[in-house]
Amino acid sequence: MNSPLQRFMRARFPRPPYRCKSLQAAAFTLIAIFAAAQQAQAVDAPEGTVKSQHGDWQVVCKDPPPGAKNGVCALVQSVTAEDKNNIGLTVYFQKFSNGTRVLRVFAPLGVLLPPGLGLKIDDKDVGHAPFLRCHNFACYAQVVVEDPLVEQLKTGKTAIFIIFQTEEAGIGIPISLAGFGEALAALE
Repeated sequence: MNSPLQRFMRARFPRPPYRCKSLQAAAFTLIAIFAAAQQAQAVDAPEGTVKSQHGDWQVVCKDPPPGAKNGVCALVQSVTAEDKNNIGLTVYFQKFSNGTRVLRVFAPLGVLLPPGLGLKIDDKDVGHAPFLRCHNFACYAQVVVEDPLVEQLKTGKTAIFIIFQTEEAGIGIPISLAGFGEALAALE
């Protein structure tokens, strides 16, 4: 039965259209696009203030952490694979106050973790580093850098970092070493 109240309610507050699922799908798509853009921005844009530019490397500094006197600075370069615009790396080279030098490479989510990150400098195999951790924007590999590798980075032309999306599909992403020696001198 349709009472006058029911007819009034139906006329004033009609049922929502049956497009809710498509609206939800559209909302989830927009959220996914926004998250992907944030991820790309987080991997591509170094956090901090650019203090100087040396060739293809930037010296980027952050304010000192609480209780510390000096800011934290690193050499930074962000690149995208030549043939895959959605795959990029951000490379950080940092020297800590105790003299330890660290190379940290951020790769996009979805990389295959077991093979780790490969490195070649001027077509010479340097080795592999395991991925240590994944955040909500990227996964990263980190190694302590010894003098021989620093010299290769200073004198080399191109470093190729190799990531894997599948066991068969390695992607080599070239990083220019132009300006690395100058940037390193500015960092120290």
